Amino acid sequence: MSWNCLLERVATTQSTNDDLLTRWRAGTLKQPVARIAHQQTAGKGRAGRVWIAQAEDTLCFSLAYPFSCRPHALSGLSLVIGLCVINGIAAALGTTENALFDQGLRLKWPNDLLLNNAKLGGILIEGGQVNPSSPTWMIIGIGLNIQNETALQQQLEGQSAFGAAALEQLVSKEASIPDIEFIWLKMIDSFEKYLTEFEQSGFTQFKDAWERWDAFRGQAVYISGAGTQTQHGIASGVDSSGALLLNQPHQNIAIHAGDVSLRM
Repeated sequence: MSWNCLLERVATTQSTNDDLLTRWRAGTLKQPVARIAHQQTAGKGRAGRVWIAQAEDTLCFSLAYPFSCRPHALSGLSLVIGLCVINGIAAALGTTENALFDQGLRLKWPNDLLLNNAKLGGILIEGGQVNPSSPTWMIIGIGLNIQNETALQQQLEGQSAFGAAALEQLVSKEASIPDIEFIWLKMIDSFEKYLTEFEQSGFTQFKDAWERWDAFRGQAVYISGAGTQTQHGIASGVDSSGALLLNQPHQNIAIHAGDVSLRM
């Protein structure tokens, strides 16, 4: 690993994102930090949702990373992180991204990983810039289901429109699931590559790659949580900033925030 990233391991914590956010607010972060917890007691997803994190069943970690640009220049970051996680999964499982695609792995705008329309993982990004002369610290949280999707599904009952999927479904019956920390380290390797490229070139160079993995492209969807009115239309990819493009009968609009779901 060529970048100067501090690796931290803890058995239990409330939230790895909150741990690193506290240090960012206190001004004590000096270099990239990747923090893994084998169990989170108060893990969280977007919009304050609970992220269930059981020891050995889920990979939960956060990365604190300092960008030299302003926060507004980081649009599309969550989409790039999705691509990064796919790259890390392929490396950890010793397979190819094309093979994962054929097995049904997809990305749901703006921050979820789906496996055959069930939730495999999620991304939560927090942070910001203390003042105009300081770096923009982003705390990137990853939650990835590793095994026991049946138990995870029972815990998700009533909390999600999607079922639960786990990484073990991508592994052949003859093979074993890699150690959680091995998967974590492969993810960190991918972060180094993808974040460096993103900081240099922005989201534009990742746009075509992300659209290939788009779970809902060309399908009728609705967007909630982006304002007072639910938006309906056909998901038509993303623009150069990472905004979701929604094709409506008389207009095309760009959605910058919200939750996307299939119209049934």
